[in-house]
Amino acid sequence: MRFYNAQHQFYCGIDRHARTMYVCILTHAGEIVVHRHMPTSPDALLKTIAPYREQLALGVECIFTWYWLADLGAREGIPVVLGHALSMQAIHGGKAKNDNIDAQKIAVLLRGGRLPQAYVDPAERRATRDLLRRRRHLTRRRAELLTHIQNTHSQSNLPELGTTSASKANRDGVAERFAAPAVPKSIAVDRALLAHYDRLLREMELAILKTAKQHDTNPLYLRRTVPGIGEILSLVLLYELHDIQRFPRLPDFVSYCRLVKGAKASAGKRDGPAGTKIGKAYLTWAFSEAAVLCLRAHHAGQKSLTRLEKKHGKGTA
Repeated sequence: MRFYNAQHQFYCGIDRHARTMYVCILTHAGEIVVHRHMPTSPDALLKTIAPYREQLALGVECIFTWYWLADLGAREGIPVVLGHALSMQAIHGGKAKNDNIDAQKIAVLLRGGRLPQAYVDPAERRATRDLLRRRRHLTRRRAELLTHIQNTHSQSNLPELGTTSASKANRDGVAERFAAPAVPKSIAVDRALLAHYDRLLREMELAILKTAKQHDTNPLYLRRTVPGIGEILSLVLLYELHDIQRFPRLPDFVSYCRLVKGAKASAGKRDGPAGTKIGKAYLTWAFSEAAVLCLRAHHAGQKSLTRLEKKHGKGTA
């Protein structure tokens, strides 16, 4: 976990929503000089912090409305510290919680050098990264449609379709297998939606690939040389990681990808896992997919898996 330790004369905590936000500004000695409710707009914020902006740092929580604030800070030369939402226990663990209190607590954490930082992705990459995340959502919806077709076959005790149903060329004649008149209609709806999703995903992937080649062509193709990492997973890694050099140690990177379990312990006794949702879920998914795809055709990976199964069991391996 990284903390922001730079010293400033003033510290501003912002608890913001889509339309309104609370702003609290503290001096280096801890005195409150501004504590007010205002509209969520760049002009209102700049007007409020104008007397202090030369020696000011802004602290905000990492929720979905942070993009414009990070861009504003970069444009105006004001340090913006993005606080990791799940790690800010001083906010989430209080007896009383509201926007007014939250803004002050963010400023206090920032002033004391205890605000856990989240990474601010470059503005020019965020839109493509978000489009990749949207693609993942659509692929899950597409998988649900394929699963519904498979489950409908199982209900009628028909022969399994296998994995070939994911291919458009193998979906013809699927609806005609059922005797009940309502079932073919349900399958036909699934097929129509699948065709629509296939077209959307194809267009989306072409647009993402075109943008990625403009950003980092060499890293993109280098990642694809790793067994199990194809076109889409290489794009996910490119846009979710951005700069691998920001991780000082390998364990920091593995933890960021949610590939290790946290643990709570006291007096030598373990008390279950901790921090299971801290890290990038998209990277967890990407590396899990890469591992499965690697094991399909990579002989060395299969041998390694067999050794691990003998030592730790199938689930852990």
